[in-house]
Amino acid sequence: MLRALIFDVDGTLAETEDLHRQAFNQAFAEMDLPWSWDSAFYADLLAVMGGKERLAHYVETRHAGDLPALRPRLAEIHDRKTRIYGELVEDGRLGLRPGIARLVAEARAAGLRLAVASTTSRPNVEALLRMNFPRGDVPFDVIACGDEAARKKPAPDVFELALARLGVDASEAIAFEDSVAGIRSALDAGLPVIATRSRYTGTHRLDGAFSAVSDLGEPDAPHTLLSGTAWPGHVVTLAGLRAWQDTREAEA
Repeated sequence: MLRALIFDVDGTLAETEDLHRQAFNQAFAEMDLPWSWDSAFYADLLAVMGGKERLAHYVETRHAGDLPALRPRLAEIHDRKTRIYGELVEDGRLGLRPGIARLVAEARAAGLRLAVASTTSRPNVEALLRMNFPRGDVPFDVIACGDEAARKKPAPDVFELALARLGVDASEAIAFEDSVAGIRSALDAGLPVIATRSRYTGTHRLDGAFSAVSDLGEPDAPHTLLSGTAWPGHVVTLAGLRAWQDTREAEA
């Protein structure tokens, strides 16, 4: 029986990554750091999971000679970036990706449990959810973030944390991801994965996902199937997910 859906955030719930990049650049400027990350460079940096880890990697590899002076400032830089990101989100610059709000509403109406499993920090997640699910009507039962897990993705820790908090088995849930590291993380936690293609993961192989699509789709804006399981009308629905789960169990 399908009991829960677990969503990554960055690139999955919303196209957040470029807003993160802009927030980093604004933080650098405010703190008189002569750094600027363009889109191509940031795409490479995304191979490092987690904003704090990404910033540390950048300093260690590009500014190693200044590392002793910069290391004590890393937490402050990241805190400033997190504040700026929240302000950008609250300015209304970030909506949900196609099909997310619809599928979340379908699942909630049917009594499924909903979770977030993300490497981003909790304030970033809460800002996004607060703006897209107003009036305090955030539908997620569980929020599991990277700073609460021992290891970042591609380790399975954050998905395992989400499963434990939901109180469901991996066989009773489906994960939604957009990146190589995220897919690996979910699979190693025992979860089947649907992958969507996001702006910054356009070159990622989505191997391991039982279905890879451009997005979840809407009835008037169907998605493109990239590989794996196809969905009626090119829209991922709760009925379609349940039918897939039933077929999987019958074949087991």
